[in-house]
Amino acid sequence: MRVHARSGFTILEVLIAMGILLFGMTAILGLLTYGTALSRTAQLRTSASSAAQAAIADLEETFFPEVDGEAGEPRRVADRKVGGVDGLVYSAEGFQNPERPSEYRIVVDMSWSSQGLRREKRFETILVREIPFGERLRRRAAGPKPAEAPPESGPKPAEAPPKSGPKPAEAPPESGPKPATPKSNEPSAASELKNTPSGGPPR
Repeated sequence: MRVHARSGFTILEVLIAMGILLFGMTAILGLLTYGTALSRTAQLRTSASSAAQAAIADLEETFFPEVDGEAGEPRRVADRKVGGVDGLVYSAEGFQNPERPSEYRIVVDMSWSSQGLRREKRFETILVREIPFGERLRRRAAGPKPAEAPPESGPKPAEAPPKSGPKPAEAPPESGPKPATPKSNEPSAASELKNTPSGGPPR
């Protein structure tokens, strides 16, 4: 009696297939880990760039204080918080360019805490001493102020004195006899009846 052999995989073939599968999975996991690290690095760089831009914008508005309507001398900034980022502070100091007096080199030191450690980063930028953009925009919207008239310093004109002369005499009331009212010459009806004799017609 002949026995037919069954078709299938040997132990060696299964081990080789599992080795290939593990090698492919390891490569794929490595790519995923690398992609996650790149994404995290890009996110941190974006956050750092946003924080630096926020610090520069704050410096543009406050680094040159306004004095008598013009931009004054820069003032040093120490441990100022960056809006929107918790635990991030910066310090800044300006150095004037001797060739261009209105141009300053600003050195900014940023520091923050990460995993219990204090980290710091320094960068530099250039700022021009001028009125902040927000103030310039407000002045442009408000328009030029009208020139005020100088106060009059001369003597005031003398006021005319009130008239103190005698008042005009009033006309005296009429005290003479009133004119007599003219009496009517026509006899009244009662007197005619009195003069008429009884029993006859009037003559």
